[in-house]
Amino acid sequence: MANAARILAWPGAPLALASAALFGASTPLAKALLGGGVNPWLLAGLLYIGSGAGLAVVHLGGRVVGRQSAEARLAGRDWGWMALVVLAGGIAGPLLLMLGLASTPASSAALFLNLEGLATMAIAWLVFRENVDWRLLLGAAAILAGAAILSWRGGGAVGVGLGPLLIAGACLAWGVDNNLTRKLSASDPVQIAMLKGLAAGAVNLSLALAAGATLPAAPLIAGATLVGFFGYGVSLVLFVLALRHLGTARTGAYFSTAPFIGAGLSLSIFGEPLTARLAVVALLMGLGVWLHLSERHDHEHTHEALDHEHRHVHDKHHRHAHGPSDPPGEPHTHRHRHAPMRHKHPHYPDLHHRHGHAH
Repeated sequence: MANAARILAWPGAPLALASAALFGASTPLAKALLGGGVNPWLLAGLLYIGSGAGLAVVHLGGRVVGRQSAEARLAGRDWGWMALVVLAGGIAGPLLLMLGLASTPASSAALFLNLEGLATMAIAWLVFRENVDWRLLLGAAAILAGAAILSWRGGGAVGVGLGPLLIAGACLAWGVDNNLTRKLSASDPVQIAMLKGLAAGAVNLSLALAAGATLPAAPLIAGATLVGFFGYGVSLVLFVLALRHLGTARTGAYFSTAPFIGAGLSLSIFGEPLTARLAVVALLMGLGVWLHLSERHDHEHTHEALDHEHRHVHDKHHRHAHGPSDPPGEPHTHRHRHAPMRHKHPHYPDLHHRHGHAH
């Protein structure tokens, strides 16, 4: 069973963990930039701009050199979802976070930020009806408990005033964003992350400058945009790819390991000590990841007729005919139709397994 589970988790789990690693690495690096005097709200704008601009170079550069992406471009029906993703995750989330941070101690803010993972998984399970069992719940609980322990600083009760409520609202906005991005996961992840970065960066940068923030020195701007490209842009590309294979709840659970990865990097960047608490967090998160990796979801299920477009190879779910205008070679992208089918095999709630479950 373990070998089958490891094969089933490929490549979704490594993509999600790599996404978490890049985002987790951006946290101590952003902290170093804040130490250089960069306004927090302005920094958020620069990080998003770095994400969008860097991916725009990748996206357009491929066309210039004649290397067309095999990914499906956003279609007309996708733009509404894309607008909601930008609004929830790129504008509402950062704005609520900045307003909340202004009146919330850093220790409480770090703890409340763990609500993003919980919101992502709760929406996926309760609203979008992704399958969940005891192993997934226990694994998610272990990962989130590790994140909470890591961010807890003690020193008094955690308040529930306006500041923490605003931070909780930011986490809810990002949870909505993560679940809406699932609707777009069949499309080009570079295009999705590029558009989100450019739109969110422009809005946050404009609002920060209007509030009186000033641009830092050129080296700090360059550092922020570079961190944004990898920590926000490339990380989001990997997150979208993971959504294709794992669904939102599982991707969100793996992504919740990001704070631990950031803390691990802080050991070397800031010379912070290796503590017993960090060891406990490592055990909890390791247990959570193992429980998810060892999952085996296997039952007879029905595929309804489906017509869509995405990057694919001709596996057991893609036995369709091709016309003269369809691209040669694999992987490739073209619109294709799935005939109704009923069979049994291990699977995750990926692009082709978003069916209901009897309980």
